[in-house]
Amino acid sequence: MTDFTIYEMQEMQKRLQEQYKDKWETIGPETGKNKLLWMIGEIGEVIDIVKKNGGTRAASDPELRKALVEEMADVLMYFNDVCLCYGINPEELKEAYTEKFEKNMRRW
Repeated sequence: MTDFTIYEMQEMQKRLQEQYKDKWETIGPETGKNKLLWMIGEIGEVIDIVKKNGGTRAASDPELRKALVEEMADVLMYFNDVCLCYGINPEELKEAYTEKFEKNMRRW
């Protein structure tokens, strides 16, 4: 199995946004806050699954795990919409992530 890259996710989100451009709000800096709020809602759905069932059961029970992964996919979809709204590309994200990782590795 190959990695599923942020680049691929963003390309898929662009296609999805194009498909529903007449029904959904446009992608841009002014709608980024709305996408962030939708993402938080999806994070809440992930939390509900874990809170109601416990982490171990949510990770191991096939039906709960399927729901958990589906909600995480929703989180990633909105995450990528947010990136698209603000023009954050995979290269920028990798650079910032790497810098933050290195900072955290030295933190404690």
